[in-house]
Amino acid sequence: MQPPSLSPNSNTAADPAADRAACKALLSQGSRTFYAASFLLPQRIRESASSLYAFCRLADDAIDLSADPAKALSDLNERLALAYAGQPLPNAADRAFAEVVARVQMPRALPAALLEGFAWDAAARRYETLEDLTGYAARVAGTVGAMMTVLMGVRDPEALARACDLGVAMQFSNIARDVGEDARAKRLYLPLNWLREAGIDADLWLDNPTFTPALGRVVARLLAHAETLYERAEAGIALLPRSCRPGINAARVLYAEIGREVARAGCDSVTARARVSGSRKIAVLTRALAQSARLRRRAPMEALAACQFLVASIEAGTSGAAPHARAQALGLGTPPWWNLHGRVVWVIDLFERLERLERYAHASEFEAQARRRAPGMASLT
Repeated sequence: MQPPSLSPNSNTAADPAADRAACKALLSQGSRTFYAASFLLPQRIRESASSLYAFCRLADDAIDLSADPAKALSDLNERLALAYAGQPLPNAADRAFAEVVARVQMPRALPAALLEGFAWDAAARRYETLEDLTGYAARVAGTVGAMMTVLMGVRDPEALARACDLGVAMQFSNIARDVGEDARAKRLYLPLNWLREAGIDADLWLDNPTFTPALGRVVARLLAHAETLYERAEAGIALLPRSCRPGINAARVLYAEIGREVARAGCDSVTARARVSGSRKIAVLTRALAQSARLRRRAPMEALAACQFLVASIEAGTSGAAPHARAQALGLGTPPWWNLHGRVVWVIDLFERLERLERYAHASEFEAQARRRAPGMASLT
C-alpha cells in the first residue's frame, strides 16, 4: 500500500480551509480507529488533531523511507524550526501544523521527541528492557497524548501524565497486535530480556517468525502492562473538558480492546493480526459513552519515568491560565449532550464502513498478488 499524501493543495497559495481538509483526508486514510473516534471530539479539536497528525504522519514516512534516517531527521527538525518561526514550507501539512502550534502554544519539545522516535524506528532499534521500550513508546505515542491534551487547553501535570500513560498503553497494544507483521519486516519491539527469559533467541526467531506458547507468554506480559496503563489513564480523562471526554474515552477502550482480542487468540499475533469485530466495537463504544459521564478524579500518580521530560516541557511553557479558562477560550465548555447518542451511532456506522473498505483493500491486494504470481491465469478471470 502506498503511503497517503497531501497532493491536493500541497504547493498552492495558503488556503486554511483547504489545508485543513487535506489533513483530514490524510487522517481518514492513515488511522481509521482514531479517525472514527475523533468524531466524538468537538470540531475545533478534531481539525487541530488532523493538522498535527498530517505533519507527523508525513514526517514518519520521510524518515522511514529515507536511505539516511539521520539526515532525514535533521531535515525534519529544520522544517519544525520553520513552522515554529511562522515560516512553514509551502504545503498543506506544514502550514496547518504551524497554525495549530502557534494558536495553542505547543511546546516544541513534543513534536521534536516524536521525530526522534520515528528515527529510532527507521534505524530498526531494539529494546533490551521494558523501560527501554517505554522510552520509545513515550516518544512515538506519549507525545501524541500530551499534544492532544494541550490541544484541549489543559496543561495540568496530572492530566498530562495520564495522557502519556494512554499513549504508551496504545503503543503497547499496537506492538502486541503486530508482532508477526513487524517480524516479517525484520523489526522486533518485544523486550529482548523477556525473550531470553522465555528461551527465545531473537535473531533466530526473526529468521523464521512462528508462534510458540513461550512467545505468547511474552506478548501476554506486554498486554498486562498495557492494561495497567489504560486503568491509570482513565483517571486523567475526568480532568479534560467535558465535551472531549467521550472521544478520548472511546479511543481508550477501543485500543484496549485490540489487546484483549490478541489475548482471546491465545496471544498469537504471528499467525493472524487481531481485529475487533463491528459488534464488539458497538459494545465497547456504548460502554465508553456510559463511562465518560461517570468519570471522577483520583489521587495523583507520578508520571512514568520515561514521560517525565514531556510533562516538564509543557509545565515550563505554561502561560498561567487556568485549565477551565483555556478550555472555555477554545470553545470546549459543556457539550450538547442531547445529540451525543446520535454522534455515537454515527461513529459506529463509520467504523463499519471503514471495516468494509479495509476488507475490500485487503481483497484487492490479495487478488493483485495472485495475478502477479500467475499472470497466465489472469486472462481467465
